[in-house]
Amino acid sequence: MNFAPHKVDLHIHTTVSDGTDSPLMLLTKARRMRMDVFSVTDHDAIGGCQEIVKSMQEGDPAFIQGAEFSARDSKGRYHILAYAYDFNAPSIIELAKLYHNNRMSKLDGRIAFLEQEYGFYFSQDEKDMLHSLSNPGKPHLGNLMTEHGYALDRNDAISNYINHYHGPELKLRPEEVITAILDAGGIPVLAHPIYGDGGQNLTEEQLRDRADRLGEMGLMGFECYYSGFNFFQQEMLIEIAREHGFYVSAGSDCHGMNKRISIGETGIIEDDQDAAANIRPLLEDAIGRIEARKS
Repeated sequence: MNFAPHKVDLHIHTTVSDGTDSPLMLLTKARRMRMDVFSVTDHDAIGGCQEIVKSMQEGDPAFIQGAEFSARDSKGRYHILAYAYDFNAPSIIELAKLYHNNRMSKLDGRIAFLEQEYGFYFSQDEKDMLHSLSNPGKPHLGNLMTEHGYALDRNDAISNYINHYHGPELKLRPEEVITAILDAGGIPVLAHPIYGDGGQNLTEEQLRDRADRLGEMGLMGFECYYSGFNFFQQEMLIEIAREHGFYVSAGSDCHGMNKRISIGETGIIEDDQDAAANIRPLLEDAIGRIEARKS
């Protein structure tokens, strides 16, 4: 397949999770930027991808449906990307449902905690608005707190208030998430491996341990090109991926206005043929799986 490596982005969020672009806005941006291949990977949700697939037109960039699922075990926390799964597979539907119900439960718990612990007030209309979202999370509640003046900004709201809530939540192990993705005909890839679940800074030894353990569970790839990684981190991850026979992925982790990262900012420079060669196997497998289901 022909593509420009800097026109590939396999890690983008929409309003279905914690991005600020709706799925259709994201599709419009991808068209305008003349992306070659892109994927939407909303947290624990597949609805945005379904909306994009229904709106695709001839000549649009290639689209790979995705999702980003959280997992944890005794050794740490993980974000696992799912690519090219079957929308109708029971395992992916059940996985998304479990996480959605968990998010709604956590939302109610966080609101009650903030009201009781800090005396914050949220109207019923505001609570209904949060419940109307597909997958409400900390950023949505943090933005509302900022509007009320309860916090300086979203980060202040999350760090100094919302994160103080420690209620019950869903805790799926990585092998459960990986198996569900595989059962749905998808490709499981570890997101931003160095950063773990987003807030860590893992060593090479820890990364090799994760590759060993998750590889045995069925993990198929590492996100080696990422907006937050430098050249040396990229090369280290590519080396680990090659040693384990993993696919190499590339993603910006764009959240629209919620992060200062734009679509396509994966750390790949224009016409980097090494990067193109590294990510081509994943693209060909993912697109091949999608096309096979259409025939």
